[in-house]
Amino acid sequence: MTDGVPRVLIYIMNLDAYQLLKRKALQLAASLGNPAFYRVFEDDLRLSGLLLQENEMLKMCRRYIDPVQEGMGHGFEHSKAVAVDAGAIVLIEGKRMALPEGVLKELIASAHVSGLLHDIKRGVEDHAVAGSRETERILDRCGIVGRCKRYIALAIRNHEAFKEEVDAEDEYGRLVSDALYDADKFRWGPENFTTTIWRMLEFGKVSPLGFLENYKRGISYIERIKGTFRTETGRLYGPEIIDMGLEIGMGIYPELKRIAGVRN
Repeated sequence: MTDGVPRVLIYIMNLDAYQLLKRKALQLAASLGNPAFYRVFEDDLRLSGLLLQENEMLKMCRRYIDPVQEGMGHGFEHSKAVAVDAGAIVLIEGKRMALPEGVLKELIASAHVSGLLHDIKRGVEDHAVAGSRETERILDRCGIVGRCKRYIALAIRNHEAFKEEVDAEDEYGRLVSDALYDADKFRWGPENFTTTIWRMLEFGKVSPLGFLENYKRGISYIERIKGTFRTETGRLYGPEIIDMGLEIGMGIYPELKRIAGVRN
């Protein structure tokens, strides 16, 4: 009981409030349309998605996704979106670099696996470092060795924002690493406000007031992400994605304040 109100009732009330906010966020996202990245590179994204379905490395690694991560907003659907975008970025940048077809396909496959596994240690301290180490063990069990293993592990090690990066061994490793970073940070756009945060709030049983207390700090963090993109594609198209997310975030802010009972 909390002030005479059963906890289960408070939980249901919070879910109802968040459903209302989520609907508002979805309406705002629909009014903004798709970011340019998803329109300009529609064919590359489609090809990345097709290659992901055929990726044998990924099929072997998928079993290691923790179902608990879904509740944290960083489970399979999140990881799949990151993997598809990372593969598309490698494809776009790789064509610009005139990479041989065989090399390009290998790097796309590496980007896909790094996307799938990048958050396997989400929720632990230094999750990128811990995830990189766990990924190496997973890849060993799956028989994935050589430079692909090193590229994937490095990409996961480097995917967290505002952390010191480890240098890649060559331009191919740098491409996979940077593509994963940018694809992951694309998620801080509309997707964050239409999907991810609602799963996280429900999982953590966070009250609207608790959410509000950290809201502006979260918005400030997202604004900082805008200047961190690492590939040419990310730098060109990432800021728009972030700005669209921020517009949605600020659009639902007044309603969040009302629900939380805050007037000023």
